Amino acid sequence: MKSDKRKRFEKVAENRVEKILDGLRLLGNCSNKNNYEFTKEDVDYMFDEIRRAMKDSQAKFENEFNKYDQRKFKFKQ
Repeated sequence: MKSDKRKRFEKVAENRVEKILDGLRLLGNCSNKNNYEFTKEDVDYMFDEIRRAMKDSQAKFENEFNKYDQRKFKFKQ
């Protein structure tokens, strides 16, 4: 049986990931040059920022895993 924390994580994470994916789909709609004017630099900047935000978010999860894996210093006997 799933814990309450697990159920809450799944519900919240699914909703948030879906919003991000929807946002990326909407952003893709901006690629139509008939409707919008943009440069290669604009596109590179947008996706660099998205990659940075993804990396930062993933690092938070990784830090949680590493938080409990840290060994304490001890002299060898």
